[in-house]
Amino acid sequence: MTTQNLLVELFVEELPPKVLKKLGDAFAGVLAEQLKALGLATPASAVTAFASPRRLAAHVTAVAGKAADKAVQQKLMPVTVGLDASGNATPALLKKLQALGADVSDPAAAVAALKRAPDGKAEALFYDSVVPGATLEEGLQKALLESIAKLPIPKVMSYQLESDCELPGWTSVNFVRPAHGLVALHGSTVVPVKALGLKAGNSTLGHRFEAAVSPVVFQDADSYAATLHKDGAVIASFAERKAEIARQLAAAAAKVGNGARPIEDDALFDEVTALVERPNVLTCAFEQEFLDVPQECLILTMKANQKYFPLLDAAGKLTHQFLVVSNISPEDASFVIGGNERVVRPRLADAKFFFDQDRKKTLASRVDGLSKVVYHNKLGTQGERVERVRAIAKAIAGQLGDVTLVAQADQAAMLAKTDLVTDMVGEFPELQGTMGRYYALNDGLGEVVADAIEDHYKPRFAGDTLPRNTAGVVVALADKLETLVGMFGIGNLPTGDRDPFALRRHALGVIRMLVEKDLPLSFQAIATAAYDGFPAGLIADARTELSLFLLDRLKGYLKDLGYGVAEIEAVVNAQGMSTWRDLPARLAAVRAFAALPESPALAAANKRVANILKKAGEVDAHVNPELLQEKAEQDLYAALQRFVPEANAQFDAGDYTASLQTLAVLRAPVDAFFDDVMVNAEQMDLRLNRQGLLKSLHDAMNRVADLSRLAA
Repeated sequence: MTTQNLLVELFVEELPPKVLKKLGDAFAGVLAEQLKALGLATPASAVTAFASPRRLAAHVTAVAGKAADKAVQQKLMPVTVGLDASGNATPALLKKLQALGADVSDPAAAVAALKRAPDGKAEALFYDSVVPGATLEEGLQKALLESIAKLPIPKVMSYQLESDCELPGWTSVNFVRPAHGLVALHGSTVVPVKALGLKAGNSTLGHRFEAAVSPVVFQDADSYAATLHKDGAVIASFAERKAEIARQLAAAAAKVGNGARPIEDDALFDEVTALVERPNVLTCAFEQEFLDVPQECLILTMKANQKYFPLLDAAGKLTHQFLVVSNISPEDASFVIGGNERVVRPRLADAKFFFDQDRKKTLASRVDGLSKVVYHNKLGTQGERVERVRAIAKAIAGQLGDVTLVAQADQAAMLAKTDLVTDMVGEFPELQGTMGRYYALNDGLGEVVADAIEDHYKPRFAGDTLPRNTAGVVVALADKLETLVGMFGIGNLPTGDRDPFALRRHALGVIRMLVEKDLPLSFQAIATAAYDGFPAGLIADARTELSLFLLDRLKGYLKDLGYGVAEIEAVVNAQGMSTWRDLPARLAAVRAFAALPESPALAAANKRVANILKKAGEVDAHVNPELLQEKAEQDLYAALQRFVPEANAQFDAGDYTASLQTLAVLRAPVDAFFDDVMVNAEQMDLRLNRQGLLKSLHDAMNRVADLSRLAA
């Protein structure tokens, strides 16, 4: 079968930049998938996606002009239905064959051409036919329409077709942006497919201002990218355009010198790549007086509003220069540079004005203003919420430290939300917390409280840093617990992929702080403190649901750290597991224990012991040595007396790995015990004594983890 490479391009008006890459990948992916499903492309056919501000395109290798014919066997009906007693075709069979296009002019010949084969308990008639393979025109038409229909379009717009298009008049088309051109080349041959009122050709339009020729004509499918670059001044590949921007940004920063580097922001990088067809990086500057404003404000306004790349110096401080990715390359770039500098100046002036105005009032003077900000219609205002967070923070601080920590945490909790009513945060909500820190320092509150105000939102996302100081950890815990308890208390639980109040993120933040900050806090204790922070009757008690939710998130967190399900279940179900601070050490100990040759036998024995004790009910871990009659139980008791104190001392010292390895020597006496001793002896005192021996064994073995969870 002869094959050639295929190129399809859809030329449109400027596409939404934030989803351009996704649109390009989807367009090419679905198109190739459909061609492969129709047999026009092979599984080995390579697919290349192109996406620029005004085009989506796909290049597919080894595409056939016609798919191979396909032999198909179709079940018709049971023999008893299709043939009469004489073996002649019934009217039902002839009608079915006629519908399939078979020749029924000679019924006997038509029946003779059929196959009979078992079908369950009966015998059925089968019709063999050859389905012609799809032509490229038919298949590409279907694949193109399918790829357009399956585009992940955020919002569709309707527009009327042009009067000279294939379907003139007032016909409307729904698409992400108005489409103006379609290219479909199989080798050098145009495939006459249609879409969105357009008929395919071999030409497109290049750069709006810098194309060398218009239209840009392609000789064949393989010359698409090179021709578009040469004649159209467009880099069609999203990845190549992004790489070119990165190269130019690095070169421009190097010219600035002093270790300057553009800020790293993947989302901004992708968005700018989606805004230009042929990038040209230019260096601009603003007045140095604006550097008196916190750099987070300046960086945000340049990134969010103007799509600029601020330049940082070697120490990570913002400089007065920034980089612009222009879509044009004039001989004299001064007008472009000057224009961008004029545009950014009012933005920076606004930020400076907000900063200066906000500093005229202290954070403490803004606390009352929070009573006018609604937090949730069932949970009251931000002012009421702050009082709950303060109560929770003081309770947690009291468990962790002295009166100094309590005072610091209380002050930070009281002021943590006050920057929400500042002008700067009103303009840039992303700066909440950050501006609170600057204003706290301006008020002379000191770095401990200022850092805690900024950090109480942390961790904001997966992989984010944790609060820098203990006061910040306390307020962050209180803030997240107040949210979790409040939302669970009014029934606002996450469902499926919906989590509007980010409760999963809050839960993960609580877990990370308890584990990674090595806090000696019981989750049950701080959850109780959180519930106590709410006025009676405001919320329902959803403690059980919240605990299960946190436990599920805890298991997910540990799984992401690389631990297996059995290891996690063993540790989180350990006896007396009240704090999560030593989970990593316990998990490491369980993993080391599982690698020992004694591990499988001891885990299985532990499971057996657990089942025996469960059936026995309440069992006292008390052993009377005088009632130990069998040698095997005497040996097990002696081993426990010898090794358990050592293992307990290692456990108390936090050396969980050594504790479990010390207990591994119990394998032999445990195996002998179960081989030679009847636990449920008829004599009640012997039975209770043996159960007590097993309870002592079980308690000793399961301090680090529930080892029965490791049993196969």
